[in-house]
Amino acid sequence: MINKNLLIIFTKNPVAGKVKTRLAKDLGDDKALKIYKFLLDHSAKFTASVKAKKQVYYSDYINRDDIWDNTVYEKKQQFGEDLGERMFNAFSEGFAENYEKIIIVGSDMYDINSEDIDNAFQELGQHDFVIGPAADGGYYLLGMKTLNSEVFKNKEWGTSSVLEDTLKDLDDKDVKLLETRNDVDLLEDIKDHPAFQKFISV
Repeated sequence: MINKNLLIIFTKNPVAGKVKTRLAKDLGDDKALKIYKFLLDHSAKFTASVKAKKQVYYSDYINRDDIWDNTVYEKKQQFGEDLGERMFNAFSEGFAENYEKIIIVGSDMYDINSEDIDNAFQELGQHDFVIGPAADGGYYLLGMKTLNSEVFKNKEWGTSSVLEDTLKDLDDKDVKLLETRNDVDLLEDIKDHPAFQKFISV
């Protein structure tokens, strides 16, 4: 059943100086914020049609009046000391609410669409875990059917070792790796991408 699938979207409240900080080193806080808002808008558009229940988890505070439609997305707040603990807590809540397949994504990917997410849910029907590897050594998507706490522990979040360390945790599990995609953290990730030229060239 569709309502047994849950898509969790982690987002940072869009505040200059707090989002895309590595990008901001080259472009400044203002442009980095504009790019982040552009990515948020893209995420809100493509996730809306995903065939699953949808929850947006905010980093600092819940915004009831923003681009995330209250009739489409249930809104929650992240809690935990680091990204791993916050993701673990979100998955825990989802399984406690009796969802059977749960996928988490961030809100700052451009090279991903609703078909990718729907496909990931299909793959989760055949495998215990799905992971979408990011080109920088992390991952852009993680899905599971039962809660595995190890994947959220002892990681250097935001570094190139995250995917490798996660796969070690799942060494004896049935894992489906999706296509590798490029996420947006550094200027080199977007400098040749047509969709971002309007932010870079001004």
